[in-house]
Amino acid sequence: MNFKLKTKQLGQGMMEYVIIVALIAVAAIGVYSTFGQTVRNQTAGLAKEISGNNSEDQIKASGEASKIAAERGDKTKGMGEYNLDNDQKKSK
Repeated sequence: MNFKLKTKQLGQGMMEYVIIVALIAVAAIGVYSTFGQTVRNQTAGLAKEISGNNSEDQIKASGEASKIAAERGDKTKGMGEYNLDNDQKKSK
């Protein structure tokens, strides 16, 4: 009987970690959907600079994308409009 109780508690601890990992994944998806274009432009700029090219265009595009992301973040949305502006086309 003592063995069954210990196994049940170990399974419960593992489930708590799974829930925490799932919450972190959902948060990461939300951040990437908001700031994804900014991150892509910054990465492209870094790659160009490392290769020895000028990355001025990517830096400007990154700044513009971050302004757009900040504007979208300031809007109040409901669940029905959540993905309306998140780099996805409107469904008709």
